[in-house]
Amino acid sequence: MAGLRERVRALPPSCGPARLVGIDGHAGSGKSTLADRLSAALGGAPVVRLDDFATHASFFGWTEPLTRQVLRPLAAGRTARYLTYDWERGAFTGARVLQPAPVVLLEGVGAGRRALRPWLALLIWLDVPAPVAWKRGRRRDGPGLGDFWDRWEAAESAHFVKDPSRPFADILMLSRGGRHDARW
Repeated sequence: MAGLRERVRALPPSCGPARLVGIDGHAGSGKSTLADRLSAALGGAPVVRLDDFATHASFFGWTEPLTRQVLRPLAAGRTARYLTYDWERGAFTGARVLQPAPVVLLEGVGAGRRALRPWLALLIWLDVPAPVAWKRGRRRDGPGLGDFWDRWEAAESAHFVKDPSRPFADILMLSRGGRHDARW
């Protein structure tokens, strides 16, 4: 993690004064774990989770609210304020405040999408095959969310066919047994 931390710190700003680092990959690939570890290695860099923007009705329709509520304020060096989606209640019920920071991590499926790449200083792809990642995710979430996962897998597959992230990644990260190994 030390090598990745130093690489991130050496990046030029990409979103106003911030270095915006995208962490993308299939659902269940280990993005949240990597984001949490990298955040800690960077002394508590804030993490924006795309799950806070996605909804049951629109898994990938979050580009505009993310841009308006987070990216534009950060690019202007201002505090960002955004609503968060509660997956159990099926509604936006919370809010977060994000102060400008030297590094901001953007974590979630689609973090490397075409519309976001101009804002990113670095894109990390968790290089776990979709079937392996989805199996992990289903195991994590339990059998009660089987129908959700069926819909999610179809939507995620369609998203990456239309707007792939992996070919644009600066770093391919392998996630095995809680370890992350980078391929630069």
